[in-house]
Amino acid sequence: MFSVNDYVVFGNHGICVIKAIGPLDLGIAERGRLYYTLEPLYTQKNTIYTPVDSEKNSLRRAITREEALELIDRIPQVETVWVPDEKRREERYREIMRQNDCMGWMQIIKTLYLKKQKRLAEGRKNTARDELYLKLAEDFLYGEFK
Repeated sequence: MFSVNDYVVFGNHGICVIKAIGPLDLGIAERGRLYYTLEPLYTQKNTIYTPVDSEKNSLRRAITREEALELIDRIPQVETVWVPDEKRREERYREIMRQNDCMGWMQIIKTLYLKKQKRLAEGRKNTARDELYLKLAEDFLYGEFK
């Protein structure tokens, strides 16, 4: 269980701070059930409520400074995840993004950065989908590094 003021990563909301833990006085909340009240740091200032005991919770602790530095040191060894078929590539990237894992985000960034450099050298642009996943992965990873 997390504590108030802990920094966590929650699904596609990125880094959040836990503002409160307790029952909710809202119509959507189950009576007597504990909820985390989360505030995203780098996206729209919405308040998110998620049950403490939910098995479907994609909530995890944000990485530490030391863990971030270790990840940065491992960039040369990060494997790329290029899939030639655009539809399958998007499915693979979506799957990686759902895993909510820094190493996966680094794989997407490295893959798409290298592909972008190659396409630019050929006088071509990256596809819109690749740009979308590059930006998403960068936003999530860099959000954890802040």
